[in-house]
Amino acid sequence: MYTVSQLAKRCGVTPDTVRHYTMKGLLRPSRDPANGYRRYGAADLHRMRFIHQAKRLGYTLKEVEEIITLAGQGRSPCPRVRDIIAARIVDNRRRLDELNALQARMEQALSSWRTLPDGVPDGLTVCHLIEGTAAD
Repeated sequence: MYTVSQLAKRCGVTPDTVRHYTMKGLLRPSRDPANGYRRYGAADLHRMRFIHQAKRLGYTLKEVEEIITLAGQGRSPCPRVRDIIAARIVDNRRRLDELNALQARMEQALSSWRTLPDGVPDGLTVCHLIEGTAAD
């Protein structure tokens, strides 16, 4: 059995993370009858490791809750797990494309700005470097 701090240390998280997951119902500690403290067992340690692995794969805590709920109902969460990650891959590719396009615009802007003189605001302009950049 583990205390909040012991479980947190064993899993490499903060005690507040353990408390948060407990509050969300993801962990189900027992109570020590002598002092009322929460006591976490092997199932909680396993659950913490599962949550950590899922989060490392990009699942949100809400999605992890959904997966755990399906499993708790005796239903296979695997189809939902696949659907979530497939959608996340598509979204990540789109975001990467957007970031790559932004990176290219930034590099092009810096390259063209290297030879331009510094400007002084004249009441109409703020920074001629940005204002002179072609809009997409």
